[in-house]
Amino acid sequence: MAAKVFVSIGKFGLALAVVGSMLNSALYNVDAGHRAVIFDRFCGVQDIVVGEGTHFPIPWVQKPIIFDCHSRPLNVPVITGSKDLQNVNITLYILSWPVASQLPCIFTSIREDYDERVLPSITTKILKSMVSHFDAGELITQRELLSRQVTATFGLILDDVSLTHPTFGKEFTEATALMILNTTFLLPLSQKSL
Repeated sequence: MAAKVFVSIGKFGLALAVVGSMLNSALYNVDAGHRAVIFDRFCGVQDIVVGEGTHFPIPWVQKPIIFDCHSRPLNVPVITGSKDLQNVNITLYILSWPVASQLPCIFTSIREDYDERVLPSITTKILKSMVSHFDAGELITQRELLSRQVTATFGLILDDVSLTHPTFGKEFTEATALMILNTTFLLPLSQKSL
């Protein structure tokens, strides 16, 4: 009698595990600030972007790919030349996130690591072309203007672009320091002689 009870409990437990596994594969959650793109094994990537909440894909046919749509920071170091042929090392600080409606296109062309694959190359190319229009002195005084001119495509929104840590070549830095020293120390001497 006890053996029959254990056998029936085992069968019930196995059936419950199979049903639970099926239900688990038939649900997925999209957390706040995330979006999902559906990959269908027969049709490919669907053009529909799924919002936050619990959703029901077709088990073993559809697979959700979750994207984080929060703003994410990225630092891109760039070495380029200015209009007056000075070497400039600039770190470009970027806050970006994907355009939700463009996620299927982003997934098919770039994949999930879009920010690490696309942003450094795009921003480096754009920044080099922009920096070449400014001389070294203008890069210091007009950093905000240059930051606003850096934009990107590929379905990404650049929320904040900042030029940080601009450093110049050794010759330019020494010449600037020497010029500052000369104006600081020579100005009082010329005023004394008056």
